[in-house]
Amino acid sequence: MNWELLARANTHPLRVSILEVLSIDEGRTLSPKDLSLELQAPLSTVNYHVTELRRSDLVEVIDERQVRGAIEHFYRVVDPAKKAAKRKRRRRRTAIAVPA
Repeated sequence: MNWELLARANTHPLRVSILEVLSIDEGRTLSPKDLSLELQAPLSTVNYHVTELRRSDLVEVIDERQVRGAIEHFYRVVDPAKKAAKRKRRRRRTAIAVPA
């Protein structure tokens, strides 16, 4: 875990708001456009911050949809328990793949 990156990701008020909105009702799946409307913030700004949250592994892409020649992505908050299990499986696969 890169604690500096995690701390930096959570310092911007809009990123905190994005995480809060995505966490409502035990987790929602929304696009940056949906978030932009809900948070009343410019789409370009929301999209930038969602991308940074994704780079920090705090949100993940769940679905994609073709919209007028572009691809709309849908995100949700990463479940820490699932993330830990995924990391554990990856380590196991790496250990198996290494010849003895």
